[in-house]
Amino acid sequence: MASKQIKVLEISSYPPPRAGWGMRIYFLKQVMEKNGDVCSVLNVGKGRFLTDRDFIPVFGALDYSIKVLKHRLKGFLIHMHLNGDSPKGFMLTSIALLISVLTFRRPVITFHAGPVQKYFPQSQAPQLTLLYKYIFWLPRTIICNNEAVKQNIVGYGVNPHKIETIQAFSRQYLNFEKVELPEKTETFFTGHAPVICSYVFFRPEFFIEEMIQAVAEVVKKQPAFGLIIMGSEMGSEDIRKLIADLGLQNNVLLAGDQDHDAFLTIMSRSKFYLRTPFKDGIASSVLEALALGVPVVACENGSRPESTITYENRNVQDMAEKILNTLENYDQAVAAVVKPEIKDTIVDELKVLGK
Repeated sequence: MASKQIKVLEISSYPPPRAGWGMRIYFLKQVMEKNGDVCSVLNVGKGRFLTDRDFIPVFGALDYSIKVLKHRLKGFLIHMHLNGDSPKGFMLTSIALLISVLTFRRPVITFHAGPVQKYFPQSQAPQLTLLYKYIFWLPRTIICNNEAVKQNIVGYGVNPHKIETIQAFSRQYLNFEKVELPEKTETFFTGHAPVICSYVFFRPEFFIEEMIQAVAEVVKKQPAFGLIIMGSEMGSEDIRKLIADLGLQNNVLLAGDQDHDAFLTIMSRSKFYLRTPFKDGIASSVLEALALGVPVVACENGSRPESTITYENRNVQDMAEKILNTLENYDQAVAAVVKPEIKDTIVDELKVLGK
C-alpha cells in the first residue's frame, strides 16, 4: 500500500544566505520532493523579499497571514521554526499557531536553541512565561536539538512525551564537491600561511570585534596569518573600520556569503575553523568541520562536541593563545579530532511530520 503524501509548509529563514536552519530546510525540501511529497517554504528570513526562487516570499504581516491560511486550507501541515532570541519569531509563530488551530490541525514547531538564549529558558525571561506556554502548548509536536533544551521546555509545564529531540545536523550537510574559488579567495590562500576560517552574522552575539582583536595579537607573532570570514556582509561597516584601524586589511578577508560547496571547500582547505558565538548550542558548522577532520577552536558554551579546542567566551587573550597553540601544535590537533557520528536526522524529522 502506497504511503500517504505529506504536504508541509515550512516557515523559516531559507537560503540565501546559506546558514543554520535554512540549510536544514533546504535539504529537507530536497528529500521530501524526491519522495514525492510536497514541501513549500515561506521564507521569513533575510531573503524574504526575493522572488523567482524556490520559496515563497513574504511582504509583510498581512501577506504572511494570508499565505499561511491559504496553505492550511489546501491541507498543508504548518511547521514553524523559531528560537529564544527573536521577538519577531514569537509573533510569527503565534499567528501561525492560531491559524492552524482555527483550521483544525495542530502544527509542529522546531525550537532551534541552545540551553540558554536571550529569552530562554524561563529564568532568562520570566515575563514571557505565558507566551511560551501558549507557543509550546498548541503544537501537537515540538522538535528540539538535545535533551538539555527538552528539559528546559518541560520546565514550562509541557508534556515531555510531545517533545522530540532531533539533532539539527544531518548526513546531507557533508555532501559537497570541491569547487574553484573566486580569484580573491584563491589569492588570499596563496598569499597567507597559515589560513583559518570562520562563519558569522555581523551581529553582537558573534563577538566579531573580539575575534578581530585576537587576530591582531596572533599577527604580532605570525605576520602571514590569514582569517577568512564567511557570511553575508550586511552590517559589517564597523568591523571593516576596526580591521583598518588595526592594520589588518591584508590579514582578514571578508569573503561574503558562500554556497554550500564553496563553504565546505574553504573549510576543508583551512587549518582550522574558528567559532565565536556562545548561544549556538551544537553548531552545524562545528560538526561539519570535525566530520571533515578539520580542528575547531570555539568559545566554551557547555555543549561543544568532543575534541573541540575551547577558549573562555569574550576573552581576547585566551582566544589568541588557543589560536597560536593550535597552529604551533597543528599535527597533534588534527590527530586529536574526533569525527562525530553523523546520522540521517532528516529521516527522523520526516517521521514526525508524517504522523
